[in-house]
Amino acid sequence: MVVLASAFGAAVASAAGTEVWSGFRDRAARIFGRRDAREIQVVLERLDRSALELDRADPGGADQVRTRLEASWQTRCEDLLESLGEADREEAAGQLRELVTRQAAAGVAAGDNSIAVGGNADIKADRGSAAALRMGDVTLGNPPMPGPEQR
Repeated sequence: MVVLASAFGAAVASAAGTEVWSGFRDRAARIFGRRDAREIQVVLERLDRSALELDRADPGGADQVRTRLEASWQTRCEDLLESLGEADREEAAGQLRELVTRQAAAGVAAGDNSIAVGGNADIKADRGSAAALRMGDVTLGNPPMPGPEQR
């Protein structure tokens, strides 16, 4: 149960602000709301606040916000599963597993200053060139001989 709840928390944080968010949040709210329209609305509002908080985070603090959101939604998921009877718990756990699996398959996420590639990345260099997905300072060719101050 803890592993599933942890995976759900991570899925919330990685889906927020992406093209899959709308569908993810709707399915999550239905699972958490357990067919109660008021509770579904409450969960939708919580999910939207989470996404907004992540969206408004400054670049240097986004990873901290993401980590906090993961933990918060993990706890909510654990609380939900613990509150249900055995049959309902199994049903909700199955729905959560499916949602987490879909999220993992639907998108790839990367933190700040990172690059995520879903699928293959084919990067080639030829004829004395350099190629990279991201490249910092690069000097091509033969470096000059070090001068006396560099020896």
